[in-house]
Amino acid sequence: MSRLLGRRTAAQLAKQGVETGGDLLRLLPRRYDTWGDLTDMRTLSKDEQATVQAQIVRASSRRTRSGRAPALMEATVTDGVSTMDVVQFGAAGQMRARAAQLAPGTTVLMSGKVGIHRGRKQLSNPRLYVLDDLDEDEREALLARPMPIYPGTEALPSWSVGKAVRTVLDQVGPDDVPDPLPDDLRRAAGLIDAYTAYRWVHRPDDAQQWKAARSRLRHEEALILQVALAQRRAHHEATRTAVAWPEPQETGTLRADLDAALPYNLTAGQVRVGREIAADLTRTVPMQRLLQGDVGSGKTLVALRAMLQVVGGGGQAALLAPTEVLAAQHRASLEMLLGPLGRSGTLGSAERSTRVHLLTGSTSAVQRRQILADLAAGEPAIVVGTHALLSDTVQIPFLGLVVVDEQHRFGVAQRDALRERGGVTDPDTGQRHTPHLLVMTATPIPRTIAMTVFGDLATSVLDELPAGRSPVRTHLVPWSRTSWVEGIWRRAAKEVAAGGRVYVVCPRIEVGDDEPQEEAAVASDADTDRAVDLLELEESGPRPDRPLAAVEEWRQRLDAEPALEGIDIAVLTGRMSSEDKAAAMAGFASGATPVLVSTTVIEVGVDVPEASMMVILDADRFGLSQLHQLRGRVGRGDRESVCVAVTGVEVGSTAFHRLKAFASTMDGFALAEADLDLRSEGDVLGASQSGRASGLDLLRVTRDARLIATVRREAERIVAADPQLREHRALASTIVERLDEESQAFLERA
Repeated sequence: MSRLLGRRTAAQLAKQGVETGGDLLRLLPRRYDTWGDLTDMRTLSKDEQATVQAQIVRASSRRTRSGRAPALMEATVTDGVSTMDVVQFGAAGQMRARAAQLAPGTTVLMSGKVGIHRGRKQLSNPRLYVLDDLDEDEREALLARPMPIYPGTEALPSWSVGKAVRTVLDQVGPDDVPDPLPDDLRRAAGLIDAYTAYRWVHRPDDAQQWKAARSRLRHEEALILQVALAQRRAHHEATRTAVAWPEPQETGTLRADLDAALPYNLTAGQVRVGREIAADLTRTVPMQRLLQGDVGSGKTLVALRAMLQVVGGGGQAALLAPTEVLAAQHRASLEMLLGPLGRSGTLGSAERSTRVHLLTGSTSAVQRRQILADLAAGEPAIVVGTHALLSDTVQIPFLGLVVVDEQHRFGVAQRDALRERGGVTDPDTGQRHTPHLLVMTATPIPRTIAMTVFGDLATSVLDELPAGRSPVRTHLVPWSRTSWVEGIWRRAAKEVAAGGRVYVVCPRIEVGDDEPQEEAAVASDADTDRAVDLLELEESGPRPDRPLAAVEEWRQRLDAEPALEGIDIAVLTGRMSSEDKAAAMAGFASGATPVLVSTTVIEVGVDVPEASMMVILDADRFGLSQLHQLRGRVGRGDRESVCVAVTGVEVGSTAFHRLKAFASTMDGFALAEADLDLRSEGDVLGASQSGRASGLDLLRVTRDARLIATVRREAERIVAADPQLREHRALASTIVERLDEESQAFLERA
């Protein structure tokens, strides 16, 4: 690459992961422009590295006062509708020449980072390419064919990437580009060959060519991914087995006893989903199923019935929750649902019964030793726990089912940790059986949606409206509208006066907490008090000039708020002790302290039917899953409820569109799909849970679901006939080339 492109260009490309000629050919254009078609500046967002085609309105140069550079060139450019500013620093003579070059009406191509200066969009020190300086032949070439716009950087703008691509493209021929698509499949789908696809995608004569090239490369991406997943599924079905738990009977089983004891009938959705899960549990292929249902739709009862199928058959079940608050709530809910069926070994227990253990970081040493001993001895029981369940000291030898609640709060490796260590061992063969897996969520993360579409995760949906739930109206309030913000607290006082409760959620505990806490690690409950994962925080843009809202600060502010005079206010954070958390929640639930200022520790599991108002401060620092979960804390009774999201986000930014999606729907799956459009799928072949690290260049789950389903059938046919791909050498080598060691390890583990 250095010999072909030069050391500097090769070094800059390497920073983008482009190290070979093949990598460079697969660095595809983001879009195609036509010379003279100006970029819509309204689509540009702050901190975006953008390539913009625009016309000069005015340009001038002057000396600076700061001394940072002798002079600067200032220009205003337009797309015909709106304008933005451009500024470059340099030597005085150079800046005068540049200003003279940029006469009004000149068309320029600029590449740089979009900033905001005095409320206006600005490109500072962009790379600049004057299209009007092209000679007649060059201009005719540009006018005749689409102009590829590549993902560039400040040091390597789009046109430099394009030049490097063309240099490599000129050196290769048809024999240098192996085609991973089998000929029969390619002909049946009417697709061009790989060599033609790369020529047309990088140097198209017209729009028809680049569209045909992208269609072919999209099909190729889908096949590579689906064949890799099909090979993995075939390998796991051949090498991994689960215990086939007895099909539940209508009488004489622990699950049947629970159904008979329920004071209400199961919903149609719960019956349907229960049958799907029960059928999976009777198979020797380990279940991997997503249970999606909005807050309050009855997911816990569905999971309990599945766990009783396993426990009733002599196995053990584990429910993994992200926080101590939620774990304790689950344990209480399960014991309430079970009644005498959950009191094994005590007076008043039913004839057939089990126990529900709680294992968290706050479990006392004495209780922990007893629970671990009972589990290690193989007691058929349910254990509910947090990250404490993932400790190497926890042995669950007859673990038959792992239920993970709020799966977006755990990393991929964490969700698999229990399955890797637990599981029933066959006494005759010594083979360890893999536990079945059920993950539950109200709002799937983008990667989970992707895996359901790719066919690697079965899905069950509880789609009925939860009984007794009232709709929640959602409003966005900008910090800049001071009178609106003040009105929030007057509305809060009215809710309290009517017997309601009000949550106020902040992204920080204290003003000095500058760094977001990484939720996926779940090292302690305090660590889960973070507003949004690192990726989403970056997408929200730079931090505002004012400090992000913090619990301690806002408790003091609300104490002094005239509208809330006489109303007691409590706080709840993950740094508090278990006793203090319980006391805070008890005071809130009873109405003694009807306003609760909290972090996201109340995101899941907290159930206060009187709660009627949710206020989320700096809402743009939260992900869609979190926003939906937070909103789910209100409207849990028959009281009309409201959610207010306060934000200082810039209109048109990614965070703004995320908040608009949040306010527009209460449907968790619709929000997940909106999240998918905004954030990308994450690396479907790796551990990353959200975009930018995506292993997909062209394939998009929401747009290409039908293609993915079609290609999945083709992939399964190929793998069934040729498991080792001996007759498909190019396909096999491409899979090896595009899946690095980390991705291969992830496929084995997942």
